[in-house]
Amino acid sequence: MSGAGEEIVVEVSGVAQRFDGRSIFENVSLTVRRGEVFAILGGSGCGKSTLLRQIVGLQVPSAGAITVLGRAMPRERGLVRSAIGVMFQSGALFGSMTLLENVMLPLEMHTDLPPDARAAVAGVKLGLVGLRDAARRLPAEISGGMAKRAAIARALALDPPLLFLDEPSAGLDPITSAGLDRLVLDLRRDLGTTFVVVTHELQSILAIADRCVMLDAAARGVIATGDPRRLRDDSTEPTVRAFFQRQAL
Repeated sequence: MSGAGEEIVVEVSGVAQRFDGRSIFENVSLTVRRGEVFAILGGSGCGKSTLLRQIVGLQVPSAGAITVLGRAMPRERGLVRSAIGVMFQSGALFGSMTLLENVMLPLEMHTDLPPDARAAVAGVKLGLVGLRDAARRLPAEISGGMAKRAAIARALALDPPLLFLDEPSAGLDPITSAGLDRLVLDLRRDLGTTFVVVTHELQSILAIADRCVMLDAAARGVIATGDPRRLRDDSTEPTVRAFFQRQAL
């Protein structure tokens, strides 16, 4: 587990989510250690993105407790807002704003930096993701992979130690996806950033994740935890084996 320490930065204990009496998942527990890339896995409809929204304080669990950097979520979300960055699946860039302006937005909202300093910081963040030369472009003028990188740059604007990525490789070709995987590992190495990544992309999981938790819609909860490479090679759970071996059940 390269670069990871033992300090717990995210702890999820016995969390559940129910909608209109229907259970999405029950009794989900996990921990994320500082400096690691932690993946939340599973097929469609298992609740991966729902769990992510719970962890970052955007959705209140039906049961259980969540702490992020020692703060209870969502009650104390305001106290950790600048310490976490989130990249949602769509990227969620503002179409009328340039990439530079998109990355500047968190700085405008949460700092007292003057405009030229905000622009300088945003330029540095775009440089970290390989987009310095695209700073003046609009989201409609760039590729899907570039949009994902720009969204990561915006999530990094306030130098958060903890970054959440929701399906970063969704809709991307294999080469672009591999480039994003490399970016995650580079940022972890260079900045010490801890990543929590929601994904079902098998190649990305095996390339970047130190540890993972796997959710399953039928089981309504966790069916496996640990090193994804060991789960691929050693798990005897049929659904886990089918996932990692790309087999139909």
